[in-house]
Amino acid sequence: MSAPTRTVCFVSDRTGVTAEVLGHSLLSLFAGMTFDSLTMPFVLDMAQARGVVARINALGAEQHAQPIVFCTIVDQETRAVIKQARALVIDMFSFVGPLEAELGVRAGAAGSPAMHGAKTDPTYAARIDATNYALANDDGAGRRDYRSANVVLIGVSRSGKTPTSLYLALQYGVFAANYPLAEEELEAGELPRALVPHRQKLYGLIVKPERLQQIRSERRPGSRYASAQQVQYEVSAVLALYDRFRIPYLDVTECSIEEISSRIMDQLALARHARS
Repeated sequence: MSAPTRTVCFVSDRTGVTAEVLGHSLLSLFAGMTFDSLTMPFVLDMAQARGVVARINALGAEQHAQPIVFCTIVDQETRAVIKQARALVIDMFSFVGPLEAELGVRAGAAGSPAMHGAKTDPTYAARIDATNYALANDDGAGRRDYRSANVVLIGVSRSGKTPTSLYLALQYGVFAANYPLAEEELEAGELPRALVPHRQKLYGLIVKPERLQQIRSERRPGSRYASAQQVQYEVSAVLALYDRFRIPYLDVTECSIEEISSRIMDQLALARHARS
């Protein structure tokens, strides 16, 4: 009998990207488990926090299992409200208290929470710019500014392009776009027109058919999209495309986001703008 799907909430006083990246990195250690993710960003005061707690509690009651909450809120009082939720609350800023005691300064006192890290981390601006770029160039949407990209991740739907591009941005300051290869593009056997001028920046991701079918079935059970035949076709077609155009690629079936990103950085010799 398979384990039940658990609800995971990412609660933050900013966009939630940090909570998502750190949370997904931890969850990737638990093979075989499935998770429904929900991001609750810009929780800026205690009133909003109480609303978030009510929502988390309702989710737990509905699903008969306490949610898992990853929290990256700087303000101690607001964090304390979140911890009252009937959930497993993982406080990712639990180290703030000891730092406050050691430094003799309350977190946030020197500036807005929007800027935490900006003054002490010289790579902060580069990583935030890269994260904004990754969000704006996710899955072929928006402006498609591939000229500014350091790498363009390609692959079929649900092959891990979005979390990898965000991790590359947040951790390394890499401008990573991603493009999902649609069925009609795979049938044509040609690179999409938007990608042709940027062929040297392309990097492919692949997932074994059995695992990809499992992932898609969790999203759209019983659909053609999640069928064994469709998944097998797409995996075979995308591998043929990678081979035809000599696009480097990685089988990410058994890889964590950290490992995927590190291999991409090394294989493409990308410059790192992360903290040493």
